[in-house]
Amino acid sequence: MVMREALAKKIAWISVISNLILTLGKIIIGWYGNSDAVFADGIHSAADVFASVIVLLVIKIANKPADKEHPYGHGKAEVLVSEIVGILLLLVSIYVVYEGIAGFFHEVESPSILAMWVAVFSFVAKIILYRSSLLVAQQYSSKAIEAIAFDHKADIVASIAAAVGVLLSIIGEQFDLFFFLYGDKLASIFVAYLIFRIAKDMLTEAFDILLERNINTETIQEYVAIINQFPEVKRIDRIRAREHGHYVLVDLRIAIDHEKTIKEGHDLAKAIKEKLMNHYDNIHEVLIHLNPYFPKGKN
Repeated sequence: MVMREALAKKIAWISVISNLILTLGKIIIGWYGNSDAVFADGIHSAADVFASVIVLLVIKIANKPADKEHPYGHGKAEVLVSEIVGILLLLVSIYVVYEGIAGFFHEVESPSILAMWVAVFSFVAKIILYRSSLLVAQQYSSKAIEAIAFDHKADIVASIAAAVGVLLSIIGEQFDLFFFLYGDKLASIFVAYLIFRIAKDMLTEAFDILLERNINTETIQEYVAIINQFPEVKRIDRIRAREHGHYVLVDLRIAIDHEKTIKEGHDLAKAIKEKLMNHYDNIHEVLIHLNPYFPKGKN
């Protein structure tokens, strides 16, 4: 738990510093270099800075153990972060679309070549940040770090789109191709679309977790296969599992022979719980209810 929190903080700090540098570079160069696409990419990076700061503030809360007031732990704090970041990115996408469309109604000038190289540099940096963040998020099942990784992912395509948009605008001016001059404006709208898609995915997942949607069927079937390895289990009456931030809570109802003692039922439930938790390190709790099983012909 301590290592998980330390790594989460490290990833968040790296994201804050790198995004701050990229934000300043893209906004300044985008503004003075006359590139809406690079400037929009800079606004997105500014949102990343805000997201990373929020993650830093909430990581400690999310990793706190369960207590009397929060018996299921504090894992959903990370989900709330993911939802806040998603809403922020949604607002950013709307702003960028507005600015991009408005640009078609003004005189068009090609951006500076420096704006393109800033976008290329951002593209390379974001690939490195995305892959490293996603690796840690998957290893420690952290929704907060995953939110950071998705932000980096949006910037990867956004940065290359901005670079292509700037290049098209420069080509349009050099070769007197009027429509190509709008390449930068079109790229900024495309960047907004990419940001919107990431925001939509993040908000959908966050809402599903907050509404306690059952986890995917494939994983449930894996749980069932492990439970059925115990011959004492005559029937699985119900199985549910829900994500609670970076961990999973499982609710299980099984039927065992009605003649089993309370201790035998307790020992069986304990063995099933330990096997599931040993096999899946993201399972935080398994609640098992025992039902009596009567062979056919008996009441």
